[in-house]
Amino acid sequence: MPHHALTIRSITARAVVLKLKRPVVARIATLSEWPVILIDLHTEEGITGRGYLEPYIVKSMRYLVPALQDFGDMFKGRRLAPVELFDAARKSLHFVGYEGLSMIAASGLDMAAWDALAKAANQPLCVLLGGTVGPVKSYNSNGLWLKSPEAVAAEAIELRDEGGFAGLKLRLGRERISDDLATLDAVRKAVGDDIHLMVDFNQGLTLAEALERCHMIDDHGLAWIEEPIVYDNLDGYVRLAAELKTPLQIGENFYGPREMHKALQRGACDLVMPDFMRIGGVTGWMRAAAIAGSAGIPMSTHLYPEVAAQVMRVTETAHWLEWQDWVDPILQQPYAIKGGNLHIPDVPGVGIEWNEDVVAAHQI
Repeated sequence: MPHHALTIRSITARAVVLKLKRPVVARIATLSEWPVILIDLHTEEGITGRGYLEPYIVKSMRYLVPALQDFGDMFKGRRLAPVELFDAARKSLHFVGYEGLSMIAASGLDMAAWDALAKAANQPLCVLLGGTVGPVKSYNSNGLWLKSPEAVAAEAIELRDEGGFAGLKLRLGRERISDDLATLDAVRKAVGDDIHLMVDFNQGLTLAEALERCHMIDDHGLAWIEEPIVYDNLDGYVRLAAELKTPLQIGENFYGPREMHKALQRGACDLVMPDFMRIGGVTGWMRAAAIAGSAGIPMSTHLYPEVAAQVMRVTETAHWLEWQDWVDPILQQPYAIKGGNLHIPDVPGVGIEWNEDVVAAHQI
C-alpha cells in the first residue's frame, strides 16, 4: 500500500456554544449564540483530520453529535477515501432522507476526511485538489443586521475597514419598506460607490412582498438580492429571476448538488452560493462546482471560510467568498484577511487547529 494510505480509527464530535460579537438580527430569527460542532477524525497512522459544523440551532447538536459518532463506529477500520465515505454516509441514512440533518452530518464527516487526506499528502487542500495557495476575493458578512439606518451605516465603515473589503452584505426585511430604503441609502453614502453591496432578505418575505420590495431596490446598483422568499419556493424564484435586473442569489439551502442542478435547470437564480454543511462538504462542493461551471453561473460560498477559500482556488466560476469570523475564537490561527482577500496559509490540509482553552470554556 502507498505510504499515505490512511485507516480510520475513530471520530469524535464536541458541541460548543460561542457568543456572537454582533448578534444576528434577521427577519426570521434573532441569534446571540452560535453553536459549533468540532469534528476530529483520527487515523491509525496518527494523522487527525479536522472540520466543524455550524448548525444554527443549539438543540440540533443533540442529534448531530450522535450521528457523527455513529459514522465513527461504522467506518472504523476503513480506508480513508472521502468520496467513498461521503456516498456511504449518505446511503446509511437514505431511509430518513438525503436532506436535513442526514446531509449535515455527512458533510461534517467529509470536511474532516478531506483535511486528513491533504495532511497525509503533506499539501494544502487546494493543492491536493489541483490548485495553488493564493488569495481569495472576499466580502465582509459580519454584521449589518436589522438596525437603524445610522447604526448600519456606521457599522458598514467599520466592517469595510476590518480588512480592506470591496464588498459588504447587509440584511433587509424591516417592517416598513421605507426603513430598508433609508438604510440602503445611508450605507451607500457612508461607504461610497466603489463598494459592492449585497443584500439578503433571509427568506423573510412572501412572494407578493418580494415582488414589491425587490422591484423597489432593483435600480440601486446592488451586487445581488439574496433569498427574498422561503428557499424551497422554486416557482417564486423562477418568477423573480425573470422579472428582476439585479442578479438573484440563492443556494445556501441546497441540500446536495442535485438540488442546485434543479434550480439552475428551472432558471430560478442568476448566482449560487452553496453552504458547505448542506451541499455536501468538499465532495458535494466539487460536484456542484462542475454543474455551476457547465451552466456558466458564478459561485460564491456560504460560511466555513477556511474550507471555502481552499475550494474557491479550484472552482471554475469562483465569485465571492463570504467572510465571517464567528468561529475564529476556537481556532489557534484564523486565516489572515487583507486587501479584501482571505489568504490561505501554506500548511498541510485546511490548516485548522483547535484552541483547546476556548473550547473547554464553551463546551456543552
